[in-house]
Amino acid sequence: MVMMFVLFVLQYQVGQLFSVAEASKNETGGGEGIEVLKNEPYEKDGEKGQYTHKIYHLKRYVSQFTQIFYIFSSVISYPPCSFQNEYMKDNFFIKIETWHKPDLGTQENVHKLDNSTWQNVTVVPIDIADRSQVSSVDFKPEEDPAIFKSVKTGRGPLGPSWKKELASKTDCPRMCAYKLVTVKFKWWGLQTRVENFIHEQEKRIFTNFHRQLFCWIDKWVELTMDDIRRMEAETQKELDELRKQGEVRGTSAADE
Repeated sequence: MVMMFVLFVLQYQVGQLFSVAEASKNETGGGEGIEVLKNEPYEKDGEKGQYTHKIYHLKRYVSQFTQIFYIFSSVISYPPCSFQNEYMKDNFFIKIETWHKPDLGTQENVHKLDNSTWQNVTVVPIDIADRSQVSSVDFKPEEDPAIFKSVKTGRGPLGPSWKKELASKTDCPRMCAYKLVTVKFKWWGLQTRVENFIHEQEKRIFTNFHRQLFCWIDKWVELTMDDIRRMEAETQKELDELRKQGEVRGTSAADE
């Protein structure tokens, strides 16, 4: 999946982390949601980044024919601007790999897959300003890049030809998030249905999250990484409390 933004790559890092913290609070409650086990700096083989270990209790997000319990261990590093989530248990495997590049989404096979694997990859472009890519139950006017206008940066609203306009403005920041989603569900009779469902939900999550990220820019554009780390620590405490409460908030896959 390929997503473009009117942002610098390092600027996107702050926006992503802020939006993850905000979205985590919105999706947590009633015993479900996101439980943060670790969120700490790491350094390995000369590479520095942030290691997070989260448990996603998302029973309400999956369809009636299956229930999935995600455990994501994430390593976020800027540079080289790579990001990976992985979950594997018995015959069920999900891996999400991301490269953040300062381009317009023109790179092919940015994850350097071998030819036979690449031939089986479906490239899914995501336009965060395209209303047709958002379901009616998910749409929020205040989180629509086609409507939103940033007071602090002057960016937006993103019109129908915003990507072409961005290509012609060489002095304007741009970046693309290239996401590679690998799903394997080895259960006879359900394999194709479950794998397709997960791909659909990942696209839905990526689309809604990044629409929020852009429309929340005035909330995070002036934050530093120190501000973000303090916010994450506060959010972690709040999430623990929210998961214990009876109110369930967030998007329901059953509404699809």
